[in-house]
Amino acid sequence: MYKNFFFTIIILSMSFKSHSEIVFTDKFTTNINWKIITDQVMGGISQGQFNYQKIGDDNAVVLTGSVSTKNNGGFIQIRRNLNNVNLNNVKKVKIIAKGNNEQYFIHLRTTFTVLPWQYYQSSFVVENNFKAFILPFGDFKRSGYLLPKKINPNNIKSIAIVAFGKDYNVELIVKEISFLK
Repeated sequence: MYKNFFFTIIILSMSFKSHSEIVFTDKFTTNINWKIITDQVMGGISQGQFNYQKIGDDNAVVLTGSVSTKNNGGFIQIRRNLNNVNLNNVKKVKIIAKGNNEQYFIHLRTTFTVLPWQYYQSSFVVENNFKAFILPFGDFKRSGYLLPKKINPNNIKSIAIVAFGKDYNVELIVKEISFLK
């Protein structure tokens, strides 16, 4: 009797999907999609650069530099336009990254983030080894109360990987970023 019960439980647990469906992924195989933006566009003095590297069998983007809050600054980021990407029904962002034990952010911009300082933000803290971070849209915070409370995936127009908010050295290596259902 117990044998059949445990067998049924195992079969039922195997029937549930334990993974999310990937709708869009960027594994950094081409360098034409991302651009760097620093607080220098508004008078800040943060410095940043990015490049593509092969790490083992994987491609990766490496973001380095220094964030300074002097002159009302405090960020460096790489951003990718998503205007021609169908993100219908996505609910989360997945990023596989490692770095220097600092906090970094994902910024999403939508058709409602008209002003340069508007975004939806979620954070993650990297360690010395690659780790996958799953960031549900419900955990993203809007940068101001004028933005809708919830992210409509059909309105997403860009994604950014951001070093932000305090003085620190940036060393972030990302080998994949995805949108998941």
